[in-house]
Amino acid sequence: MIIDAHQHFWKYEPAKHSWIDDNMAVIRKDFMPANLKKVYLENNIDGCVAVQADQTTLENDFLLDLASKNSFVKGIVGWVDFRADTIDEVLENYSKLKKIKGFRHVVQGEPDHNFLLRPDFLNGISKLEKYNFTYDILVFPHQLGAVLEFVKKFPNINFIIDHIAKPYINDGFYDGWANLMLAIGQQQNVYCKLSGMVTEADYNTWTPEIIAPYMQLVLKAFGADRLLFGSDWPVCLVAGNYKKVKELVTDFISQLSKGDQEKILGLNAVKFYNL
Repeated sequence: MIIDAHQHFWKYEPAKHSWIDDNMAVIRKDFMPANLKKVYLENNIDGCVAVQADQTTLENDFLLDLASKNSFVKGIVGWVDFRADTIDEVLENYSKLKKIKGFRHVVQGEPDHNFLLRPDFLNGISKLEKYNFTYDILVFPHQLGAVLEFVKKFPNINFIIDHIAKPYINDGFYDGWANLMLAIGQQQNVYCKLSGMVTEADYNTWTPEIIAPYMQLVLKAFGADRLLFGSDWPVCLVAGNYKKVKELVTDFISQLSKGDQEKILGLNAVKFYNL
């Protein structure tokens, strides 16, 4: 069983999706379940987790509607304003919707390096435990110091780092990222997605050999029990096709036992997101 633990849907709108710059023009269009279903059939994928791509509660409604009509969408990572005074009530309402498994905030886009440690944000995150929700951590490497402090505060909440924390592979940046990822990996409630790696390398010239040291490091940091395969479709299409992105991970983990491969490709996603 293979579960894609990280993909997106959207109806493209230039203002809403302004982060899709000229270098990513190939994904300036709609990406909906019908498109993905075809890709999954070609690549033997059994289901997925749909992750928010817009920071509104309307995005949650959009994804819930798609999930209700497409059984291969097994879970949703939505968005809420964790800084809101009403956060407890908001989470309680979402806890009644089975497909909502967790939430994320686009912290990588926040100018404050320590955004995760703001008291109002921490207060909101603290409420996740009560409803058994997960939290996806989307950051750049310079924010990993804050991530380490952040996850230590909530040992009973399951966190997952998206896109191996977006190391600057194209610039050869490694050591600072690696040291912090090893420290974060020591926290047993933190998982990591093997996703979004090809778009941190050169879109046109990346090779598995260039990305392998980064995958090796997160395997060391988190182990096979806390790594999840994710495609980051359709964002990954700016640097390759789905088959290439899947093979990057499957070829890398082919060195592991069959059991460990099954965990990374699907079982860990089922466990983490309670699919």
